[in-house]
Amino acid sequence: METPPASELAAQRAETPRFVTGSTMRHVLVMTGTATAGLIAIFIVDLISLLYISWLRDPSLTAGVGLATVVMFFTVSINVGLMIPIAALVSRALGAREFDKAKRLATSGCFWMTLLATGVSVIALPFIPQILRLLGASGDAFRVAESFLWIALPTHGLMALGMAFSSVLRAAGDAKRSMYATLSVAIVTVVLDPLFIFGLGLKSNGAAITIDIARVAYVYVSYVYLKRHHNLLASVNLADLRRYARPFFAIAIPAILTNIAAPVANGFFTSIMSRFGDEAIAASAIIDRLTPVSFAGLFALAGAVGPVLGQNWGANRFDRMRQTIKDSLTFTIIYVGVVWLALFLLQGPIVHAFNAHGLTEELVRFFCQISGLVWLFIGLIFVANASFNNLGFPLLSTFFNWGRTTLGMIPFAYYGAVIGGPKGALIGVGCGSVAFGVAAIFTAFWTIRRLERQAMARSPA
Repeated sequence: METPPASELAAQRAETPRFVTGSTMRHVLVMTGTATAGLIAIFIVDLISLLYISWLRDPSLTAGVGLATVVMFFTVSINVGLMIPIAALVSRALGAREFDKAKRLATSGCFWMTLLATGVSVIALPFIPQILRLLGASGDAFRVAESFLWIALPTHGLMALGMAFSSVLRAAGDAKRSMYATLSVAIVTVVLDPLFIFGLGLKSNGAAITIDIARVAYVYVSYVYLKRHHNLLASVNLADLRRYARPFFAIAIPAILTNIAAPVANGFFTSIMSRFGDEAIAASAIIDRLTPVSFAGLFALAGAVGPVLGQNWGANRFDRMRQTIKDSLTFTIIYVGVVWLALFLLQGPIVHAFNAHGLTEELVRFFCQISGLVWLFIGLIFVANASFNNLGFPLLSTFFNWGRTTLGMIPFAYYGAVIGGPKGALIGVGCGSVAFGVAAIFTAFWTIRRLERQAMARSPA
């Protein structure tokens, strides 16, 4: 693979970092828009796979794949937590125009992320039966989920490596190529899923095999873009691995703790829904796949604004950091409103597409009607988390995520199910998001003010 010539590398070192000039709203929209397209590509993979499985008209298959994706959501959430220190550290170094340091940080971060993700899958595989039973799996749904996970989990490390490369591309401000790399996952899935599920008759196992192949494509495409256009990868160096392990894990550990709050909450909610039978589990599976596709913009926003904040922090542009948070809030309110209206209007075609009937149809329709109220305040937490994770306050992100997951969700969802059945559980999931969302966003502005005061105290009089 050819690397850029010396003159081009010198230009990279000298040029002004992309996010410290120009409209912050434009940066937010471009980064979030391209990240949304990429995330939808990943999330729609699960949605399409579940849609194909639902066409087999076997509720146990739909429930089994849904249970498997709950477990995989947990492992992918760990990956997302590992992406955060890569984006934060590399973007900060680039903002300070320390290109060589950014290159070493990127290489070390990719190595640690891949190693840890591989370790997670190795540890999880022997405990698949126990994990599925905790989620309330039984019968045919249990067997479908177990088989699916034994096929898909072993390549979890490859997924992590592709995500790491993509994170470095975003830290460099190359949102377009990061999106293209992620889109490769969707392209492979759209082509191969029907072949394996229907053509070869592999059903749910065919969808799992497609996931493995798509991950290989993701790693290859993202590596080619990163090496050819940015030269932000070096040879793995043991000294660099030791030197940059501390700042990496200082952000990664609380970020992982933050991100696993969502799958833990998801698992808890699935265990509650399992009490109402396979139709409720199938509804939960459809909602779990519909939610990230519908609200991908919020998931994308949390990661997309990180490099914008990081580069401006490196350049001591605190005014631009505050404006980035304000622009993110504006985006959140408008985006949630548009998606909520779309879900409300399309609830009929959605339940028809998934062949949902009875309780499954009733719950999916109910979700489409109330989703906007819930996700507006969850979106506030996402914006705040982006600030916390990229500006040196990752423990605050952990606090707000776990606070919402525990105090703000578990008692409400549990007693909601007791009082109002599965609909009551759905309402309960969102009740605690209100207080935590508002508090998180006010705290995000406070952290920027604190960093600004610290910078002023260090500067010469």
